[in-house]
Amino acid sequence: MNDGNAIEVDGLVKTFGGRRALDGLSLTVPHGVIAGFLGPNGAGKSTTIRILLGLVHRDAGTVRILGCDPVRDAVRVHRRLAYVPGDVALWPRLSGGETIDLLLGLRGARVDRRSRDALIERFDLDPTKKVSTYSKGNRQKVVLVAAFAAPTDLIVLDEPTSGLDPVMENVFADCVREAAEGGASILLSSHILSEVEKLCDTVTIIRAGRTVESGSLTELRHVTTVRVEAEITGVPDRLSRTPGVENLAVEPAAAADRHRVTFSAARADLAGVVAVLGDLGVVDLAVTPPSLEELFLRYYGASR
Repeated sequence: MNDGNAIEVDGLVKTFGGRRALDGLSLTVPHGVIAGFLGPNGAGKSTTIRILLGLVHRDAGTVRILGCDPVRDAVRVHRRLAYVPGDVALWPRLSGGETIDLLLGLRGARVDRRSRDALIERFDLDPTKKVSTYSKGNRQKVVLVAAFAAPTDLIVLDEPTSGLDPVMENVFADCVREAAEGGASILLSSHILSEVEKLCDTVTIIRAGRTVESGSLTELRHVTTVRVEAEITGVPDRLSRTPGVENLAVEPAAAADRHRVTFSAARADLAGVVAVLGDLGVVDLAVTPPSLEELFLRYYGASR
């Protein structure tokens, strides 16, 4: 195991009855990195997180959290991490402020009251109200404030923006960036692909309990196709015979005797494609890398 990583998982296996939820999964989160963790319902994300937190015992594989075993060293691990689930159950008779203080106390966090109060204000939360009166979004704000109100080494976020409106989602994103800048490592499990794409340095995609792709967004985009849009003065037929060009669409441009062409192209073939466009009299060109959603659908779209 590498001391440079906040989380290291290798060959993780977990079976429930006759169903194998995790089948040799691997996951690495370096120190100080915001790491996205993607997969649809049933892919094994929640099971993995429960194992990381020491709530579920693994059947096989190795797991290290901040250099520790999450079961054997549970107290030490939980003193150094904050966890935000997507489905929050809190103490209904406590106020929001009391709940925040209790959650911070459970991890032994030293709290700067001004930072705590500033976060409460940023999340537009009334800390005097009882938890029983809160909406789902307000309950989510309570655990988010508790997670970010004190420095910590690792923050584990499992669908953390559930119930938040777009304004609060932006506040959350700012808090994540600030925590990472302060040295925290962050694991963000989310089905909101735009959220992961906006925040994360690295992404791990899992399917049926296995890791199918892992790396930085730049690295993952490099192995996929790009979207090309161009306006040309020549006849576009040649593009249909150009290696690497797929899904070619042609339509008349606004200017007479010009065409707008749209297609996808493999990065490895992009130089040849651009050369052909040059021969065809390109007057406008846009090359767009795939979004995280397109990368994700590469693994799941065909099977849905």
